[in-house]
Amino acid sequence: MKTMNLGKSGLIVPRIAVGCMRITTLDGAQTSSYLNKCLDLGLNFFDHADIYGQGRCEEQFARALPMRSSLREKIVLQSKCGICPGVMYDLSKDYILRSVDGILKRLNTEYLDILVLHRPDALVEPEEVAGAFDALENSGKVRYFGVSNHKPSQIELLKKCVKQKLLVNQLQYSIPFSGMVTSGMEVNMLTEGASDRDGSVLDYCRLWDITIQTWSPFQDGRGNGIFLDSSSYPELNQVLGEIGDKYNATKTMIATAWILRHPANMQMIAGTMNEGRIEEIAKAVEITLTREEWYRIYLAAGHILP
Repeated sequence: MKTMNLGKSGLIVPRIAVGCMRITTLDGAQTSSYLNKCLDLGLNFFDHADIYGQGRCEEQFARALPMRSSLREKIVLQSKCGICPGVMYDLSKDYILRSVDGILKRLNTEYLDILVLHRPDALVEPEEVAGAFDALENSGKVRYFGVSNHKPSQIELLKKCVKQKLLVNQLQYSIPFSGMVTSGMEVNMLTEGASDRDGSVLDYCRLWDITIQTWSPFQDGRGNGIFLDSSSYPELNQVLGEIGDKYNATKTMIATAWILRHPANMQMIAGTMNEGRIEEIAKAVEITLTREEWYRIYLAAGHILP
């Protein structure tokens, strides 16, 4: 498995992260089999959130993969906090600290490798976030920190007080849902793709060595589900198939390779719970698309070159 330097921090991780949001769709035996399959493939980075299954995902993960010290040293555990389901977002110091204590208990571990703030909180006070991060770092409960779904100005607000480097920013990204790219391509145009909805977050993360972790990499981002083999994307699937034939690869593999080809050096979060599918995704790291192939796929999704 190819690796990367996460946020240029020295933390070496696989290009593919295993998203654990759907882990409760498996029973205990299936969970154990799936997680060990991931480890066999070199996928030792596991992404959680306290909201996933209201904590049940973290508990099920820990039951299936007991945190013996010899194993804990070989895996990277990331979890997120800040969403109070159906009520509010909360990035207050007290909430962050309580959330981490709950996460650690459910995962049966003494520390998180990475804590990520799940969504921007309209009432966030950067001083409180800084206080929480300092307390967590000093206690050894969290080693690194990041954010999710934040735009540059929101990260800059946090950086006003937070002294720790923010290693990651989790953002939704797929071939059809690639506004991070289109807004940079269609500069000064009156086109839909020109709309800058994220404050040029792609360029910002590259400038500050923040690793973008891509979530929902196979969703079309418009609420229509997976674009692979979807009748809504005939041209895209035709091109994915044709390029896949060249590399003896599936459409899933080519769609993965498309994300990994971007020079931002993104880490893809794969949320599948299917062992065969995660194996396909893992193999895709060996495929390096040509520039022409990358653009051909981009255009087949309905994007334009001005």
